[in-house]
Amino acid sequence: MKKHTLPLSLATLALLSACSTLAPPPTSTTAWRYSVPEQPEAASGYADKPGWNYARQAVAAANPLATDAGHQILRAGGSALDAAIAVQLVLGLVEPQSSGIGGGAFLLHFDGRQVTAHDGRETAPAGAKGHMFVGDNGQPLPFDEAVLSGHSVGVPGAVRMLEAAHRQHGSLPWAQLLQPAITLAEQGFKVSPRLHTLLQADPHLRKDPLALRFFYNAQGQAWPVGHVLRNPEYAHVLRRIATEGSRALHEGPVAQAMVQRTQAAPRPGTLGLQDLRNYQAREREALCFDHTVQSRAYRICGFPPPSSGQIAIGQILGMLAQTTPQGAEFAGGLPSPDWLHRYTEASRLAFADRAQYVADPDFVTPPTGDWRSLLAPGYLRERSQLIGAQSMKVATPGQPGGGKTAYAPMPEQTEYGTSHISVVDAQGRAVAMTTTIEAAFGSRRMVSTDPARAGGFLLNNELTDFSFAPADAQGRPIANRVEAGKRPRSSMSPTLVFDKATGQLLMSGGSPGGALIIHYTAKLLTGTLHWGLNAQQAVSLPNFGSLNGPTLLEAKRFPLSTVDALKARNHDVREMDMTSGLQAIERTPQGWLGGADPRREGVVLGD
Repeated sequence: MKKHTLPLSLATLALLSACSTLAPPPTSTTAWRYSVPEQPEAASGYADKPGWNYARQAVAAANPLATDAGHQILRAGGSALDAAIAVQLVLGLVEPQSSGIGGGAFLLHFDGRQVTAHDGRETAPAGAKGHMFVGDNGQPLPFDEAVLSGHSVGVPGAVRMLEAAHRQHGSLPWAQLLQPAITLAEQGFKVSPRLHTLLQADPHLRKDPLALRFFYNAQGQAWPVGHVLRNPEYAHVLRRIATEGSRALHEGPVAQAMVQRTQAAPRPGTLGLQDLRNYQAREREALCFDHTVQSRAYRICGFPPPSSGQIAIGQILGMLAQTTPQGAEFAGGLPSPDWLHRYTEASRLAFADRAQYVADPDFVTPPTGDWRSLLAPGYLRERSQLIGAQSMKVATPGQPGGGKTAYAPMPEQTEYGTSHISVVDAQGRAVAMTTTIEAAFGSRRMVSTDPARAGGFLLNNELTDFSFAPADAQGRPIANRVEAGKRPRSSMSPTLVFDKATGQLLMSGGSPGGALIIHYTAKLLTGTLHWGLNAQQAVSLPNFGSLNGPTLLEAKRFPLSTVDALKARNHDVREMDMTSGLQAIERTPQGWLGGADPRREGVVLGD
């Protein structure tokens, strides 16, 4: 597999060498023992975060317990990849609404010279059919009905992908990386405000008997904030994974339990033991593009299809570079109305292309045979000329290279979920990983191998990221339709930013948020690279975007004058909650600065 190699100057190599001498020496397996930290009870909602400065290494994740687990692994001599594994497995316990071993992930890894993309995206079972999300009336199922069906569950890929990445980039033994999550699952963790709020509000999780027994009290109320929740079944499964690797999840009793849960009503799924046994993580070439701000050139690396994130972000930034600003882009701590107009128009054009072209590359051919045709400067210049003084409201897809496609555009469809992890270690290695089970609490199907043990893990509903309709009214197939063995299109956008001239890593970042991940990550890049903000300031900025429909603004974060200015340009403005969960770590002259989203519970820890 071809890897993306970045140039390294002698100065950069010297810096990485110097950093490596500062790292604490790896301890032996017997010397290191995970210690449970004091557990947080921070307020939910929006809480300002200060940003965190560290000299050598840092971990950013969506829950303090997960961040702490990764930090302890780094201090024990683990690599950035080791830390990310520990973080992921704790997130699956303490933030089960967003990710877990029943889901998938995209991971970008930088080893100091090369960027590698590890694809742990779920796949459709062999028995999946193109019409499985179409009702008896011939119309696509209501979204919730599709999510709660067994058809929504894809073959999980996160653990197998992490195992494969660990073989290449791990330093500590695999079993050691699972110890924090096992310990917390057995001893218990305090229910956080965010978990309590989402449990209480979810209309469907109580319908699953296993989930009802575990997450709620006898009266059906979510366990209160601070309640110590133990998950012995999750610990049991992790102990098996620690000794047997991903086989413990993809074969044997755990695999049988997953199959049984997907075959339960309503709308039993087709997931089978062979699907789980045969799952393979993929190693792909990272998709990178150049981006120049004033006289400085950056290299921005992200995930290729089946993710649509990097292409859409590259298109938006590329088209904006071709437009002429009218006045300041950023003033008074906010993007200007003129910039928001140009940004959301570029977004409409990018999302039109996304709906037309992007899907699993093993099933769909990119325009002109190369996904980079969608990022070609000439094509983006041509598309940018469609941005005028008034909003186009809805854009149509372009034709890169003048070629035509037999595919129909995918109708807009709801997307949810996910969590993001960023890590940099003292040896110059870095991870950006976005991980998901799709909707909050996934398919709301909990898996347990023994009813006598409380807890377990939740299965994903990733297959609802496919188009519910396999074709349009004229019979033209939709690129992102359901097909057996196919990976659904994603918006996950793990991102690594480099100085193009030297190859020096400058930032690791990403966000949850469904299709809005693209805008949250683009906001991070714009704030840091264009507006001179640090990572925390950029993360905390109000959110905005368009999915090729209304112009979306984060509620109560923009003045009426901005809304009126956009409406004067023919925008259909919708103010709404836009709950990003950005995590970012950026290089500073003193080391690293970490930012965590004030809309969630994340923190950054390091040395």
